[in-house]
Amino acid sequence: MARGFGRLRREDLLRTACDVIALQGFGHTRTADIAQAAGVSQALLFYHFETKDKLFAQAFAYAAERDLEGLTKLEESSGSPLERLRALLKIYSPVGRSKSWALWIDAWAESMRNAELEEMSRRIDLRWKQALRTIIEEGVEAGDFSCPDPDGSTWRIVSLIDGLSTQATVHRRVLTRARLAELVRTATAGELGLPADALS
Repeated sequence: MARGFGRLRREDLLRTACDVIALQGFGHTRTADIAQAAGVSQALLFYHFETKDKLFAQAFAYAAERDLEGLTKLEESSGSPLERLRALLKIYSPVGRSKSWALWIDAWAESMRNAELEEMSRRIDLRWKQALRTIIEEGVEAGDFSCPDPDGSTWRIVSLIDGLSTQATVHRRVLTRARLAELVRTATAGELGLPADALS
């Protein structure tokens, strides 16, 4: 019973940490802020997470887990490479008023000063890249895509999405979500030898 309560308490703390960080940002969040919002002592936070850096890294991983659940379902699906590519581009790009991209951008910035967060964000980021590369390689093998350098195409596509999504999230009036999606689809189609409208 105690172990179950401990797991529940830890999840509650991570959820609260995500809420506070989303509101204040990694750079302006103190463990005291999270403890106060959770109604616990800082000592309990450090009991569960040891350091502020580890707490931040695990809070980020907890928030990213929802996106990774969608990625896992996609990886396990039986759709064609083209169908899975369309789905991956949709779930990776920002939608509506999602806080996910704001958290990612903030995590990337904080990762330059927090080794725990850098390791966590890098690991999750590489998971997305590997999923895209696998789809591209399977599409090439099936004859659906024409791509002499799947690794290079993966990096270029992901880098484009990252850059455009950062612009759309930080400067909301500069780039619409619809225009972002159009730019990503066009560039991806070009990378994979597909007609311009193949990913529409």
